Amino acid sequence: MDAVKPASLKAKGTTMNIAIVYILISVIAGAVGQIMLKKGMSTMGPLTFSVDQLFNVLLKIALNPYVVIGLFIYVCGTVFWLFALSRVELSFAYPFASLSYIVMLLASWLLFQENITPLRILGTLVIGAGVILIGFSNR
Repeated sequence: MDAVKPASLKAKGTTMNIAIVYILISVIAGAVGQIMLKKGMSTMGPLTFSVDQLFNVLLKIALNPYVVIGLFIYVCGTVFWLFALSRVELSFAYPFASLSYIVMLLASWLLFQENITPLRILGTLVIGAGVILIGFSNR
């Protein structure tokens, strides 16, 4: 019986599947963009907000190729996020954005050799479990 679905259910499933693909592209692009931003800012060393140096600091940031590429990738991810929002409810889509926490945890460890504590891992796993539960909520 499952093979014969009304057209409206097939269309809803297709819309949902495409939306999830858009969301995942958005999450990955957002995470890659953030990684590039971190790389760019790390090459500059610690910056201090100072009114008299604001223009020079902003210029230095704006001319950093990692920052420019990171912002471009992040904006591309935002475009896919907008496509997803045109197809599904915000209360369904938004929790998927937290998948970036999982990507960022791994990237921080692999690319920046950050210390990842067991508590951070547990917290990230709990977030991932929540996203899975929400993913099943619309089926």
